[in-house]
Amino acid sequence: MKASQRYHSEGQVKINVRKTPKATILDLQGPLKMGEAVDTFRDQTEELLGAGTKNLAINLAGVPEMDSSGIGILVRVFTTLKQSGGKCKVFGAPKRVMQALKMVRLDTVLDLAANEEAALAGF
Repeated sequence: MKASQRYHSEGQVKINVRKTPKATILDLQGPLKMGEAVDTFRDQTEELLGAGTKNLAINLAGVPEMDSSGIGILVRVFTTLKQSGGKCKVFGAPKRVMQALKMVRLDTVLDLAANEEAALAGF
């Protein structure tokens, strides 16, 4: 399993990339909000998709909060992968983040899983 990390300034998101036989897993730490955090996440996912990644699992367990920009980039990544024949699973969302996703009814759109094991089983 290969892992890499991107560190960013205080209050921003940190992304740990892990590769498994079924999917690439992105472990996010920090708020996924407008600005550098969303830009970092977008850049990381575009880099992976450009390199041929087809299956992506996004771990939100370390994301304490998410704004509309964070929600928007999740939808964009999910849609891009789906259109290219890949899959995107989102797992481990804390209660506050899950409430935000449910409030805008994305729990019916995004492929959500309770944990990593359940997410990887869906690939």
